[in-house]
Amino acid sequence: MSDSPMDMHVPSFGHGLAEALLIEWVAGVGDRVERGDVIAVVETDKTSTEIVAERGGRVTAHSVTDGTLLKSGEVLYQLAAD
Repeated sequence: MSDSPMDMHVPSFGHGLAEALLIEWVAGVGDRVERGDVIAVVETDKTSTEIVAERGGRVTAHSVTDGTLLKSGEVLYQLAAD
C-alpha cells in the first residue's frame, strides 16, 4: 500500500441487496485497523451486518455519516499505511 490514503469501497451486500443503511462507525478516524477488523455496522432490509477492513492501516477519513443510505461500490472510508 502506498503512503497516500486509499479509497475503500462499500462491499456487495449479497444477491438482490443493492443498498444498506449505515448504522454505526466502529473504527473512528485515526484508528489503526487490521485486516478483518470491524469498520462499520450496516442494516439491510433483512439484517444488520458488519463491514470489515480488507487490509490493515490507519483510517484517515469517513466518506459518509451515520444514517446514510449506502450503495455497493461507493467510497466508504480512506485507509493509509502507517
